[in-house]
Amino acid sequence: MNGLHLPSVDVTGILLLVTVGVSLIALYLSPRLLERCAFRPYLVWRGKNRASICLAGFVHANLLHLAVNMWCLWLFGRVLERRIGGTLFVLLYALALITSHIPTLLKQRDNPNYASVGASGAISALVFAFIVYFPASELYLLFLPVPIQAWLFGLLYLAYSMYASRGKNSRINHDAHFWGAISGLVFVLFTDPGAWARIF
Repeated sequence: MNGLHLPSVDVTGILLLVTVGVSLIALYLSPRLLERCAFRPYLVWRGKNRASICLAGFVHANLLHLAVNMWCLWLFGRVLERRIGGTLFVLLYALALITSHIPTLLKQRDNPNYASVGASGAISALVFAFIVYFPASELYLLFLPVPIQAWLFGLLYLAYSMYASRGKNSRINHDAHFWGAISGLVFVLFTDPGAWARIF
């Protein structure tokens, strides 16, 4: 029908609302939900609670953890979704949730005390896919008075993640930041190799 345009689905907005809702419920109303969703490599390696590889991305360790991830989702996700489309955006997010956890699964498979929560791996994938498409974009960050280019933000983000991964007491999987970044870069390489070519 001419002139009729159905509204596109705002995947970024849906992900944000669902993640915020589930995370707040888990943090303040149902600690049991937080524990059930937490990614525990010891159990997953033994065939238990395998869904936690994805479910862990919808709960967070604390309010700051949630706020930072959702701010990055909103900042990078909206633009990236418009660039690659909703279908590829969902595929990237889902694959990154899984692939960013695999190295931790192998690393911590014999550690019954390890557990992590958060969408950090998927968010990192979005950030680095965004960087491939918009490397020179200037970002205004909350803690910096001057803008920095997207590629520099990515390097600083990875450096911080590698440093923070040395901590032993956090439920935040900083290793997933690094592997999520790799997932985002590889995803664009396979789905739109021309985007890489345009960088150089």
